[in-house]
Amino acid sequence: MLATSVAAVAAAGVLAGCGGGERQDANEPSGMFKVDVTKASFPKRQRLSDSAVMRIVVRNADTREIPNVAVSILSDDPKGGGGFSTRSEAPGLADPTRQLWIVDRGPRGGDTAYVSTWALGRLAAGRSRTFEWHVTPVVAGSHMLRWRVAAGLNGKARAQTKDGQEAAGTFPVSVSSEPAAVTVDPKTGDVVSATDAAN
Repeated sequence: MLATSVAAVAAAGVLAGCGGGERQDANEPSGMFKVDVTKASFPKRQRLSDSAVMRIVVRNADTREIPNVAVSILSDDPKGGGGFSTRSEAPGLADPTRQLWIVDRGPRGGDTAYVSTWALGRLAAGRSRTFEWHVTPVVAGSHMLRWRVAAGLNGKARAQTKDGQEAAGTFPVSVSSEPAAVTVDPKTGDVVSATDAAN
């Protein structure tokens, strides 16, 4: 499901429960806004219970202000689920959602009512915003996350790259169940991972 579809479905649910009144997207301008994704990173190899950081930096490459720059994180899991989760097919579950990653901290000030979507507000021409998630993988195996940039939350203000492509991408990730190799720093006595010791 595309991020715009996710936003549209969520918006419909919000509108249906509000009992009438002005549409939530009444003041969102329509149109396509140009963006550059100057950085998109997430470690390809991770270990269970080791924290990881996903970072996406979006620059407004348009001459107009972006109404509300947003990023949706989506799963390619055919069973459904969104973002950092999947859906379990086990019968009798009250909640079939199964977390693949625990989001320890999402983009600061970016929480929205929309599923797996974060927004960081207006973005002036030429300026950038950094979306950063601190997460912990909890399910081993191969996973694929998709991300998509939007210029608003309700599907009216959309985003594309300067060459007319969708502002989107994927993160293929392999999560290992093997514990991380650790050592004790002789200078401080701290327990550090082999990766930290090498840096």
